[in-house]
Amino acid sequence: MSKKLYIETYGCQMNVGDSEVIFSILADEGYERTESIDEADVILANTCSIRDNAEQRIWGRLDQFQKQKESKPDAVIGIVGCMAERLKDKLIETGKVDLVAGPDSYRTLPTLLRDIAPDKPQINVLLSHEETYADIVPVRTDRNGVSAFISIMRGCNNVCSYCVVPYTRGAERSRDPQTIVAEARDVFSKGYKEVTLLGQNVDSYRWKPADGGKEVSFPELLEAVAGISPDLRVRFATNHPKDISDELIAVMAAHENICEHIHLPVQSGSNRLLEKMRRRYTREWYLDRVAKIREAMPGCGITTDVIAGFCSETEEDHQDTLDIFREVGFDYAYMFYYSERPGTMAARHFPDDVSLEVKTRRLNEIITLQNQLSLDSNLKDVGKKFKVLVEGPSKKNPDELCGRTGSNKMCVFPDKVHKAGDYVEVEVMSCTSATLICKLV
Repeated sequence: MSKKLYIETYGCQMNVGDSEVIFSILADEGYERTESIDEADVILANTCSIRDNAEQRIWGRLDQFQKQKESKPDAVIGIVGCMAERLKDKLIETGKVDLVAGPDSYRTLPTLLRDIAPDKPQINVLLSHEETYADIVPVRTDRNGVSAFISIMRGCNNVCSYCVVPYTRGAERSRDPQTIVAEARDVFSKGYKEVTLLGQNVDSYRWKPADGGKEVSFPELLEAVAGISPDLRVRFATNHPKDISDELIAVMAAHENICEHIHLPVQSGSNRLLEKMRRRYTREWYLDRVAKIREAMPGCGITTDVIAGFCSETEEDHQDTLDIFREVGFDYAYMFYYSERPGTMAARHFPDDVSLEVKTRRLNEIITLQNQLSLDSNLKDVGKKFKVLVEGPSKKNPDELCGRTGSNKMCVFPDKVHKAGDYVEVEVMSCTSATLICKLV
């Protein structure tokens, strides 16, 4: 009988893609995916370390996993991903974990699982300069069969002072573009209508053939994937403001099936803090990139990330952040207050000297502003028509369908005819700050 594998995935889209790789690797060893933890023989948490609260959730889940093991003593409990890489020894010392595996060690999972024995947990957290899992065909875990994630690179070389990613995912390396295009073509042939190309910084993607042939840049890769079919929508994440090029913007503007949405993390509107964060751009450079995007694609959605209360942030720095939010008018933002991550440059050199009370107040001010900006952005779309890819039924009303515009705005509309994977044209009748309320055209 096959063994049942259960994975809980936390954090970014990269982790979703990694879980799909793990399912594929272990499927070859006879493990069958299950969505029920009660029937699982192997329970894995694919973890995130980007913020402290992400890790705290996992410590809480470990206690729940232990309760599962009480009813099924032979069950294996494992922690994989970024938290496994960062807290390897501490996890083993709890006595609650049988397996710890970092993001570059998933090929060794079959061996690690075979070698687990009482009082003999297994660990592999070696980072690699070559691993991209390019030859692994992921087991898709999405529920609608419409959108697929495709990892194009791993790791990060930017070493922003607050960020733990370079330490948990290792150095940057790009994947062979032929394998990426082949994977996108394969999912399209299986009925998927949208792919999202993933990397910590997609703008620094660069494939250098071993035979010394022509290098491939991200704009060239994007164009190759878009060329598979005009019916395949292409998205990507994440961009870095210091690297996003005029060439990429031109390629996006030239192809209707490349979605006009760019996630461009600003992190702060203060030049002093941007330098302290080691972001390697200024607010002026950021605003210039936004202007270039909107010149080429007036309807392009621009979303962002921001950190409130970074080390030594003053009220003036905070006001600079609010000002850049107003100037850009982001469609959406992921907003957090600063969480010190052990081992980073900021943790080693900069005191975390903004009080939690001040961090929370500043974050709430950013959230309040962004809610209004999101509503303002959506109000501008009332009366407009958009091509939408149906994702499935609306969560709130089974008589409605939902789907996203090319600019990544969620639409809901009454429809009992179409299904997930269909393209429809809708007209925006009204909106909330989060959703466009539409009707079919």
